[in-house]
Amino acid sequence: MGGPRGAGWVAAGLLLGAGACYCIYRLTRGRRRGDRELGIRSSKSAGALEEGTSEGQLCGRSARPQTGGTWESQWSKTSQPDLTDGSYDDVLNAEQLQKLLYLLESTEDPVIIERALITLGNNAAFSVNQAIIRELGGIPIVANKINHSNQSIKEKALNALNNLSVNVENQIKIKVQVLKLLLNLSENPAMTEGLLRAQVDSSFLSLYDSHVAKEILLRVLTLFQNIKNCLKIEGHLAVQPTFTEGSLFFLLHGEECAQKIRALVDHHDAEVKEKVVTIIPKI
Repeated sequence: MGGPRGAGWVAAGLLLGAGACYCIYRLTRGRRRGDRELGIRSSKSAGALEEGTSEGQLCGRSARPQTGGTWESQWSKTSQPDLTDGSYDDVLNAEQLQKLLYLLESTEDPVIIERALITLGNNAAFSVNQAIIRELGGIPIVANKINHSNQSIKEKALNALNNLSVNVENQIKIKVQVLKLLLNLSENPAMTEGLLRAQVDSSFLSLYDSHVAKEILLRVLTLFQNIKNCLKIEGHLAVQPTFTEGSLFFLLHGEECAQKIRALVDHHDAEVKEKVVTIIPKI
């Protein structure tokens, strides 16, 4: 992932599910701000086919290649349009989105991944596609790209999640997926400092509210617990002043976070209460 620096990207991605998507996207643009992006315009009707291409060829429900060879090679050999090409300006339909998601999941070519994310992000700007992409299982596929070593791919993944998060139902799924990545990082003491240095909006603490879905509450509580354990192991508590205001460290070690966690001891769910009881002595 590129060491502790990569932790900041994943922490930034969490805000996509917490309602600060555009702000984080701006922060993660970095040096690539001037790069040319291949876009998709919405000037034509959704699902239009190139002349000579049957609906069965382009829009079959199965996204996997039907014969031998890689997805990329079959993609280039067929007469179907390249859906990752910026010159293809139709809004994609469900079948095309399914094929694009499989391409994104199966390829390791960074150029194809980036172009696919751009296409997906542009299509996710449309409300109907936000639901379709979720139903096709696209949110975890995109979220996993935040973990990619390529900076531009991280940026494009955040942009796609930004557009997807406009849909309320998508927000919980985005939070869960990004929290999974954060939990993986928080279990590694070597990543703790980079994770805690990440600048995180104060809205992060809303994830500790009692009305938040159980699966999210358990993950953020485990995140808190993991980071505390890593700090204890590494002895990083001695360098608290090196963490700047607005960092994840300041949020997790602030009184507001402590109050929210203590309040969860009265949560209606037994599993949440049990987790809180184990954490309170560490606050």
